[in-house]
Amino acid sequence: MPRGAVPRQPARTGRQDKVRGKTAHVGTGAFARPGRGKASAAAPKGRQKAQGKAAPADKLKSYNPVAPERVAEILKRLDQMYPDVTCALTHASAWELLVATILSAQSTDVNVNRVTPELFRKYPTIAAFAALSPEQLEPDIRSTGFFRNKSKSVVGAAKKIVAEFGGEVPKDMEKLLTLPGVARKTANVVLGTWFKIAEGVVVDTHVHRISRRLELTTNDDPQKIEQDLMRIIPREKWILFSHQIIWHGRKLCMARKPKCADCALENICHAADKTWSTVDVHKNAKA
Repeated sequence: MPRGAVPRQPARTGRQDKVRGKTAHVGTGAFARPGRGKASAAAPKGRQKAQGKAAPADKLKSYNPVAPERVAEILKRLDQMYPDVTCALTHASAWELLVATILSAQSTDVNVNRVTPELFRKYPTIAAFAALSPEQLEPDIRSTGFFRNKSKSVVGAAKKIVAEFGGEVPKDMEKLLTLPGVARKTANVVLGTWFKIAEGVVVDTHVHRISRRLELTTNDDPQKIEQDLMRIIPREKWILFSHQIIWHGRKLCMARKPKCADCALENICHAADKTWSTVDVHKNAKA
């Protein structure tokens, strides 16, 4: 070697990124190979902003976030994390689930579950609710928020069920959608959780956020998100998938400061708002 020459570095077989002082190999294929052990094992103390670099445009062109093998891998890992989850709203009938779901809008399941036991003890049947005026119901559900609108919806739904459906909650999407306060999300909850009928995918705030982070949709409208998910998720998984994503949103994939280092989906998730990343992040993959 000539004097003063700089030794040549050996060629790298794959791009490397520095992740908080550690070198991490970065994959951008349909899904990255799962690493050994939990993601949290590689995370230093005091987690910081995700350090994964933005994916180059040429790599993004060949990346298909809804490739069947990637979707299958997401479903497989969700099954491992949340094998038997179901709706967290306490209920003993289709009517109780319908009421609880209406009350859960802009509220938490925990708060709704504090209200409904006394509510259903006080008004044990659909007919009992149908006999009320919305103003009579308001004090009983005030703590769930938006209680005036919710009172009108619950009482209106009870009256319509008694008058038009023989006092039984219909197990039909079109009929459910005629009830006051019932849109597709609520109808899907009742059909899927109580009747075990997969007519669609529940798109609540968690499913909305996480589906966008996982690049399963680029839409922001809940109905369009539902249609996107119905196209790529097998129908037999629609009900469980919704429950799994909702539980995942509560336990790990929060809106703020998601616990990415503890997540089994971390190395196949390229979300731009991750708090820890061992893979490329995609700037448009965010809630």
